[in-house]
Amino acid sequence: MAMRKIVIAITGASGSVYAELLLKKLLSIPEQWNELSVILTENAKEVWKTELENDSWKSFPVKYFSTTDFSAPFASGSGQYDTMIIIPCSMGTLGRIATGVSNDLISRAADVILKERRKLICVARDTPYNLIHIRNMETVTLAGGIICPATPSFYSKPQTIEAVAATVVDRVIDLAGLSINSFRWGK
Repeated sequence: MAMRKIVIAITGASGSVYAELLLKKLLSIPEQWNELSVILTENAKEVWKTELENDSWKSFPVKYFSTTDFSAPFASGSGQYDTMIIIPCSMGTLGRIATGVSNDLISRAADVILKERRKLICVARDTPYNLIHIRNMETVTLAGGIICPATPSFYSKPQTIEAVAATVVDRVIDLAGLSINSFRWGK
């Protein structure tokens, strides 16, 4: 399996548990990637503190970039990042990506990933969707992105909030082309 360069963007949508779990799981498989960078919005930090009652993002050994740091390597196709995961992905972020508005590092990095025909995974968390959301999801999909709503599955009979969230995160890891042990239907 080829080594990956991954950027994770964490927006201020509800669902910090998904981001925390994704970081933990990616850090458990370091042999499958060689760069892991994170963009964490100021709103994401507040939501994280509210939902998880901690600031554990500070303890993850990853490279952090501010939303205004356009010198980040993944702000250009020459940085050769091959995967971007936006988790959770707010509808505002999705809308800016869908319309090509690169006004911060998240939307710029997504624009780069799409123009380079690399993998963009948007873990949409808001519900219900209005028609604007649906059309933005369609636009991002037609541009090559993957919309993966944060909709858990229950086949594995999860017993904790983290186990429920893992059903989404494990799917995201699969979509990214990485390998992790998780529940598999029919096995």
